[in-house]
Amino acid sequence: MTVFDLEKLLFTPVAKDTNAIPTIFAFPNEYSVGITSLGYQIVWATLASRPDVEVSRLFTDIHESLPRQPELLGFSFSWELDYVNILTLLEFLEIPQDSNQRDNHHPLVFGGGPVLTANPEPFADFFDVILLGDGENLLHSFIDGYREIRDADRKTQLKFLAGIPGIYVPSLYEVTYHSLYGEIKSIVPLDDRIPPLIEKQTYRGNTLSASTVVTPKSAWENIYMVEVVRSCPEMCRFCLASYLTLPFRTADLSSLIASIDRGLQVTDRIGLLGASVTQHPEFETLLDYLGQSQYQDVRLSIASVRTNTLTEKLAATLAQRGTKSITIAVESGSEKIRQSINKKLTQDEIITAAINAKSGGLKGIKLYGMVGLPGEDDGDIEQTVQMMKEIKKVAPGLRLTLGCSTFVPKSHTPFQWFGVQSVAEKRLKYLEKQLRQQGIEFRPESYNWSVIQALISRGDRRLTPLLKLTRSYGDSLGSYKRAFKELKGQIPGLDFYVHQDWQFTQVLPWSHLKGPLPQETLVKHARIS
Repeated sequence: MTVFDLEKLLFTPVAKDTNAIPTIFAFPNEYSVGITSLGYQIVWATLASRPDVEVSRLFTDIHESLPRQPELLGFSFSWELDYVNILTLLEFLEIPQDSNQRDNHHPLVFGGGPVLTANPEPFADFFDVILLGDGENLLHSFIDGYREIRDADRKTQLKFLAGIPGIYVPSLYEVTYHSLYGEIKSIVPLDDRIPPLIEKQTYRGNTLSASTVVTPKSAWENIYMVEVVRSCPEMCRFCLASYLTLPFRTADLSSLIASIDRGLQVTDRIGLLGASVTQHPEFETLLDYLGQSQYQDVRLSIASVRTNTLTEKLAATLAQRGTKSITIAVESGSEKIRQSINKKLTQDEIITAAINAKSGGLKGIKLYGMVGLPGEDDGDIEQTVQMMKEIKKVAPGLRLTLGCSTFVPKSHTPFQWFGVQSVAEKRLKYLEKQLRQQGIEFRPESYNWSVIQALISRGDRRLTPLLKLTRSYGDSLGSYKRAFKELKGQIPGLDFYVHQDWQFTQVLPWSHLKGPLPQETLVKHARIS
């Protein structure tokens, strides 16, 4: 018996046409991680539900029976550092890593997901086709388009596909630079029939995603996931999950309930997903529904809770449904910083959330914070310490944790122009010392890995040789340092990508990729922060 035999499907794969397109759909990580990705589940089920596509799944540790001559190879790309596994899987399939080394006998390599939609440029050479945005309509447009030119040569296929909204063919665009180490001068299509701007595609329906498979072998065992909202209305200035996915959309309540009931046919564990789940306009009604006695044995978890919506009722419902702790994002204990990043949250609301968590029966609360935000000083860090002390005082006995990351600039957000502050590393260490003296658990994310995330987040195509070299050296922090040293004089230094503040007027690596908001709006938001 394989792990695939343990799966409970919530859709029915259709019979395949005689000439169905042989396709491999990969997740560049282990099965337990990939099968927990709702995006991966949805795309796989969509492909498996088309009679004209014969799809096989591929993970780093296991795969289904693979076609000998696939025509399409897709990757769902959710985490930047998984690029290493993409290269490994290409080698496993004996497909050249660089798109310009592939010929008509190789499959078209396509990719999608949040990493590629945000900034695909460091990985541009690895993909023939990149799908930008929501997959609901875009995936069908891609497959339908491919069917039209299925028998054409590779160059003809790519030029045709580049004309479909939301489809980006990196090889059809030329990037020039002011200097070897300097800013981008221009990004232009090689052919005037290729669009100069590629617009991210946005699904605007009110029926959102839900799990298509439940399995005990997923990272979240036997969980059935339901997407309650998409994007976030708060628009914190640093937040990719909000700005890149605008507008804020909410699932129709009746479809939500129907999805939950469908999931409960195969499991007793429900996960409500979204960047701001509790801001669904009918969340209270949904909470009442799940609070009914017939659901008393259901284990319920929520991906994220906006701090000022953490009521005692919500805490009690979660506690009764098997949740022991809850996570809220406060970013900083400083009112000044919260205002500058557009975090519409007061100190009193943070304190009230902790009190409600304890009163409702939860055992712990984890706060997410961030250091190194633009405009931050040492006094703001001290205010975070004082906030945590106050929470401990008003909610004694509540297990208190502060998880803390370093600010990383993200594309398509107002803070994309601001670099990483080196002082952030010192501030993480200060928080750790102060909070542990108070008996408060502190969980910092690695500053050095945050630097690598920033490198990739603001990277351009000149990083491709560095990524390859890093992988050959073992993909450790030391590997990046070694690769930069070897490529010195050939690409810009780390400081250019990571620590420098960029000019509002300069061409960005993703300037040819149109996000939800125009550049002028992002500049305006950055200036009022």
